[in-house]
Amino acid sequence: MRKSRPPALQKTAPVFAALGDPTRLRLIAALCAGGALSIAQLTAGTAITRQAVTKHLEVLADADLVHDVRHGRERLWELQPSRIDEARRALDAIAAQWDQALQRLKAFVERKPSS
Repeated sequence: MRKSRPPALQKTAPVFAALGDPTRLRLIAALCAGGALSIAQLTAGTAITRQAVTKHLEVLADADLVHDVRHGRERLWELQPSRIDEARRALDAIAAQWDQALQRLKAFVERKPSS
């Protein structure tokens, strides 16, 4: 019988799914480094089209990782750092569980056999 996923992991699953694409991960990195950026700025120096970047940004927006703001006639994209923080906390929880499992395994292996 499989254990059900904790609610925190279910909540962050869309974040990890969105970040699983190298292009979207690059966009997140650019937004982390550069603040609010336009699609033109996000595509500068790359071979990716503006249309492709727009689609990737929409996936990231659906996962609440980014949002757009209007600046005049321009649409700028910004990172939602709270979702990244939630994902980090979920990974920290998984890491803590993994550490506990390794400690149990170590204790079991180091136990001396009874004679």
